[in-house]
Amino acid sequence: MDRLTLEEATRLNETMVSEEHLIIHAKNVAYAMGAMARHFGEDEEHWMAVGMLHDYDYEKYPDEHLQHTEKPLLEAGVPAEDVRAILSHGYGICTDVEPITNMEKSLFTVDELTGIIQACARMRPLGIRDLEIKSFMKKFKDKKFAAKCDRELILKGCEMLGMDVKEVAEIAIEGMRPHAEELGIAGNG
Repeated sequence: MDRLTLEEATRLNETMVSEEHLIIHAKNVAYAMGAMARHFGEDEEHWMAVGMLHDYDYEKYPDEHLQHTEKPLLEAGVPAEDVRAILSHGYGICTDVEPITNMEKSLFTVDELTGIIQACARMRPLGIRDLEIKSFMKKFKDKKFAAKCDRELILKGCEMLGMDVKEVAEIAIEGMRPHAEELGIAGNG
């Protein structure tokens, strides 16, 4: 394949990922990546496809994350640059593949960022539908909130992108908002 499609990425992901929360996370990242692509004037569907597939081996190999990704994805025909982008989101954690392109830097950043956005949205009566950046930033600064989401990593990613966390979060929220129902963050109000 010369270009990874969202359909193909979803199909490949389904061969390895079955836990609902991991499927939701993959979709969160995919939608945020689509919005980042739009911001950079890039191919939205392509970036979404990479986002969809970013945690391909995580469910089966949580302690060896990204060690069981490269070979099977290359064998499935996923382009090498897309596999590299996927590997780069583990930079400094479980890989030494440094994010260089805007796609790679975006994936590195929104992976953790979408976790905080989702947690924020789940606490609100209208979910993500009326989530404003001011409310998000309050929760972002509260280290006890969504404590498992690595803020240092998010800030490092924003620095790589040359963007403020507010700006990246706003883009990610905009990308996720139209999919609120599917992501379980539409609230109950």
